[in-house]
Amino acid sequence: MQLGLKASTNKDQIDDRLQYHPDVFEFHLTDQDFTTDGWEHFLKMVSYVSDQVPHIVFHHPMKWHDQRCELYTNPRVNPELYAFVIQSAARLIKLAAQTNSYALVHGAYKSAISNITTQWPTIAAAQDAVFNEMERLREIAPEHVVFENGISPVYGYGNPELENRIIQANLPLAFDISHAFIAVHADNDALIESLRHLKPQVKHYHLVDSMGQDHDSLPLGKGLVDWQRVVNELNPTASRIYEINLADQRHCQEMMASHQYLTQIVAEKNNQTLV
Repeated sequence: MQLGLKASTNKDQIDDRLQYHPDVFEFHLTDQDFTTDGWEHFLKMVSYVSDQVPHIVFHHPMKWHDQRCELYTNPRVNPELYAFVIQSAARLIKLAAQTNSYALVHGAYKSAISNITTQWPTIAAAQDAVFNEMERLREIAPEHVVFENGISPVYGYGNPELENRIIQANLPLAFDISHAFIAVHADNDALIESLRHLKPQVKHYHLVDSMGQDHDSLPLGKGLVDWQRVVNELNPTASRIYEINLADQRHCQEMMASHQYLTQIVAEKNNQTLV
């Protein structure tokens, strides 16, 4: 079964993941990776990993100078943050096209409504801004970018009306299981409906458990997600990684435990089918 692991550009972390021979490797990037020295090191690590792993994903930085990299950032309100968000995303997408990889960009993270409305007069206006930016970024290299859901009314899964807009826009998707589970308030039926609704457009998954209340990033089997059902709803052509909080970033034991947990579920389902 497909094994996907995640690390920063730190070589010790990377070597820890590579010892398990993953099928998918996701780089978790920061704004420091976009400095001159940081980018040079990053490119070396991309070359190093691509020699050993068939599929690579570049996760766009979550923050710039401690400000959340939200696609709804209004260029008239915060021009410097907007410039970094868009220029760095475009740079990643171009690199992904050159290396036959995916660039992953968040449609939104988690923001208080008051934060959103300091940028735009309404949530709908912020949402329009996000869709406009996603469509512009997609045009750079449509086969090499995916947009991830957050825990936000601006861009999150679990809302059928918003999902219909995503489908109509034909966006290439990354689906974070825990973010969707939190957005639907720990309702596994609603999670399954969202997975089914968006399945044809999903190219990449973040497999991660949650109690469904906040962003806890638990190992699989340690939260309330019904993985017995979820595993049947994953797009088999999509890549996947385990995005789990680690006790020690140098050792991915929680990711490997999650992989063992899911592998066991799949094996049991296959045995039941044979019987």
